[in-house]
Parts: sequence; C-alpha cells; structure tokens
Amino acid sequence: MIAPAQPPREAVVRYATPEVDILSPGDFVRCAVSDKAIPLDRLTYWSVELQEAYASPELMTRRWVETHKAAE
Repeated sequence: MIAPAQPPREAVVRYATPEVDILSPGDFVRCAVSDKAIPLDRLTYWSVELQEAYASPELMTRRWVETHKAAE
C-alpha cells in the first residue's frame, strides 16, 4: 500500500549572502509581496536587510522602492 503524499511545508529560512540558511526544513517559502509559494529549489531573489523572499526581480524591485521611499 502506498502512503499518502505529505502536503508541502513552508520552510523557515534566514536570508544571507550569497545563500540562505534553512532553519526549519520545508518545500517552499512565501513571496513577501505576492504571497506566492516559491519552491526552495527555485528561490533566487531575497533581501538580507528585510529577511524576505520574492517571486521575481520585479517584485523585489517594487519592495525595495516601497521600503526605501520612507527613508527619504
């Protein structure tokens, strides 16, 4: 008998340069802007400063502009 598949789990990570440290294993992280699930093996964009992941370079740029506009 085949065991039922486990549902995907969200990982807990610490975003570092140039890699991320896995604090709690999982299959994905969430984009801080879109809330989209990003599989860990496809995670490319993140902010060390804000400790957030992004699903695309456009979303990463949008978030950077939002957070740095307040500092002006």
